[in-house]
Formats: sequence, C-alpha cells, structure tokens
Amino acid sequence: MTQAREKSAGTRRMATLAVTAVVVLLLDQITKTIALAELTPGARVPAIGDLLGWTLVFNPGAAFSFGTGVTWVFTILLAAVSIGVLAYGVRVRNRWWAITLGALVGGALGNLVDRLAREPGFGVGHVVDFIDYGPFIGNVADIGIVLAAFALVGLSLLGIDPRGGAATDLATTHEEHA
Repeated sequence: MTQAREKSAGTRRMATLAVTAVVVLLLDQITKTIALAELTPGARVPAIGDLLGWTLVFNPGAAFSFGTGVTWVFTILLAAVSIGVLAYGVRVRNRWWAITLGALVGGALGNLVDRLAREPGFGVGHVVDFIDYGPFIGNVADIGIVLAAFALVGLSLLGIDPRGGAATDLATTHEEHA
C-alpha cells in the first residue's frame, strides 16, 4: 500500500472510530437524561416481564457496584482507557476494529462523563444505571463496552489484523504475513 493510500485508510478508520464513539456516547447520555426525567430511583418498571425492566440507580462503583470506596480510581481508569484506545486507534486500518474500538471508547466516555459531572462531585460522580436485567442494572455505555469486549475477542480469534485493510480470514492473514 502506498504511503498516501495508507494515510487515507488511517484517516477513514479513525473517522469510523470517532463516529462510533460519539454515537455510543450520545445514545448513552440521551438515554440517561430520559431515565432521570422519567424514572423514580429504585422503582422497577417492567418492560419484558422479569427478563428486562427499567430501574434508576446511581452506581458509585464499577460493575455490580464493586469498589464503591474508590470511585476516583475508576475515573482515572476510564480516562486512561479512552486515551490509550484513541492513541492505538490511529494505527487501525480495519473497519471492524475501528467500530469495536469506537464502541469501547464511547462506552468509557459515557461513564466518564457521569464520574466527572454527576453528584456527589467531580471525579467521584455516580454512574446513572437504568437497564434492569434482573441480576444487574446497567446503561448504554455498559452495552458498548461489553459488546466491544466480545468483538475484540472474536476479531482476535478470527485472526483479523487491526492494521489490515478489509476484514481478513485466517488463511488470508497467514498468506499476507508469510
């Protein structure tokens, strides 16, 4: 690939990553705004029986409210993950990797916004969770992060190179690197 085409592919993939991140971030913040306006904290509203519902909670910790006493650590980790993924993202040339990393960054930023802007204060704000799955309650940012984690594993298992152009299968990847 020529240097100009390489730069163009990198620009397109970084744009894909950025657009995906912004979409996830906006969906997360819009749905949180709706949840705050429409739901009563702690009161479950069934959507699909016991399978899925809406329950507004303010989570000071990570998943399953783990680490509630060290909220500031999660703030630093969310910022570091976002910066690290964006720094790595400039090297990505594969569309699926760009979308996956964009979902990861968008989810991290969605929860980071809560940590920075919500009560009880800057850096220790509680994350707004409202999608009640029964054993746990999450938000759109969490969905972006979890889907990105599964996609990262899948892309890796399939041997799809983040620096490749189009999606490749194991045979093509092996031939290109032989």
